Amino acid sequence: MDPSVQHELSKLSETDSIPIPFRASPNHIQSTWARTFHFQPSLYIRPRTLPELERAVTLARLCRKHITTIGCGHSPSSITSTSSWLINLDDYNKILDVDRESGVVRMESGIRLYQIGEELDKVGLAMPNLGSINQQSIAGAISTGTHGSSLRHGLLSASILSLKITLASGKTETCSPTQNEELFRAALISLGALGVISELTFQAVPAFTLRWKQVVDRDVVLFEDWPKQLWTQAEFVRVWWFPYTRRGVVWTAEKTEEEPKPPAGRIMMLGWGIIFTIICFTLDSISLEFCHGWSGSSLSGTTTSAIQPSREALLMNCLYSQFVNEWALPLHKGPEALRRLSSWLNQLSPSDPDYIEHGIPYTAEGLYVHAPVEVRVTDTAKSTTPRPHLDPTCTDEPTLYLNATIYRPYDSDPPCRFHYYQGFEYLMKELGGRPHWAKNFEVGAKEIESMYGDRLVEWKRIRENVDPEGMFVGEWHRHTLLGEGKQYALEEREVGREIMKEGGLLVKNVVGAEEKRLSGYSSEESFDEMRASEITIPGRIEV
Repeated sequence: MDPSVQHELSKLSETDSIPIPFRASPNHIQSTWARTFHFQPSLYIRPRTLPELERAVTLARLCRKHITTIGCGHSPSSITSTSSWLINLDDYNKILDVDRESGVVRMESGIRLYQIGEELDKVGLAMPNLGSINQQSIAGAISTGTHGSSLRHGLLSASILSLKITLASGKTETCSPTQNEELFRAALISLGALGVISELTFQAVPAFTLRWKQVVDRDVVLFEDWPKQLWTQAEFVRVWWFPYTRRGVVWTAEKTEEEPKPPAGRIMMLGWGIIFTIICFTLDSISLEFCHGWSGSSLSGTTTSAIQPSREALLMNCLYSQFVNEWALPLHKGPEALRRLSSWLNQLSPSDPDYIEHGIPYTAEGLYVHAPVEVRVTDTAKSTTPRPHLDPTCTDEPTLYLNATIYRPYDSDPPCRFHYYQGFEYLMKELGGRPHWAKNFEVGAKEIESMYGDRLVEWKRIRENVDPEGMFVGEWHRHTLLGEGKQYALEEREVGREIMKEGGLLVKNVVGAEEKRLSGYSSEESFDEMRASEITIPGRIEV
């Protein structure tokens, strides 16, 4: 350990009535779940108690270090990359208190969603809603605006009654709708830039079982049913849209008292394995269209179903390493968005009955995408809970989420990524969309400012008050939120990227605003510049 860190730690320990461990190790290599980014923090810290967490933050301030917090690392972006101190909360994961009558649960922030589900099930409770995966920590899930797919539910953070957050001062503050409300609204989607969320109080519901089914149909049928009953026919509804076959899979689920009946999972996994192998070894238009035809099914009306506990039924197997680019936009714009995307990807001519002018100023010639678009919904418009300052959902109508997923076979970046996301983001912005904070979007601070206006100004003001030296500000925050604003003494800036032999990029950072910026991209960089920088990154390393 750095002697200066050891010295400050010894000084702090002199005043301890009870020894407070500092569980830190050097030489750690961290990767995102999708292995899109890799980084080497100077210290990897795993606190087990609140005093240990507060000690780590205090020590970082005294030693002039930057802090990044990570859970499962499921975001494929560089938001958690650091070369300074990385705090992992996997060992800070206890259920502290459960009131079975009211359903109020108090928990440490590092607990994963699947662990919450398991523990709540033991006492007859459940989370009211889930996203597609349950590997995230509860703090990470709410900090990035995680959501499920239901017009009867909003963001997962809507179930948070109060939280505690350890600030750069080393002190832990409590906030809720009635105590420090502005800090509460900023911390509900904090993006890791305010402090370390340490405890949450959550509103659970009685455990429930879901009967679900999924049906394949032509997308024109989905578009016709869109304003009628597509999204209201059941409590939980989601769609996977396959552009090349012009079909969709509609998944619906309702509560039931029936006994569980598991799905035919082995058959599905075998099918996906076949698709994945074809994608990996024959990335051409014929094989990709075959894969879409198989997975989207050529037979409209094909139905599968099951009965499962909610903590299983609401999940989706993410399968493989992937890029994900998801945007929130007004629900009524869904048919237009998908039809325009279809016209672009399929290069439809005006004589095609499904043709619509796409308006995307980029060519789709030679572009073949090999994954469906995930289509989900939420409704926060009538919510009575405090709205997070950085909530991307619509305030006056239900919200649609379109998620353009691209698989990374054997951790290799597919050639379609740049052109696909270039056109996709152009369309999303034109339709008034906002990106999901945890996903792979390219828009920078100026565009984000135009999307959020005064809400972003307020979030930045609160962030400045609780972290005036930028201990929790990283390169991702600078590029995405802060732009060319004030530079912070403990802010971490990216100085280089190297291509890893195993796939993905190794990101290197330095602490201090005075350091010369050598980042692989500027804060308002265009797609063309980003493309060029990815091509010309020097070096290849082995770790």
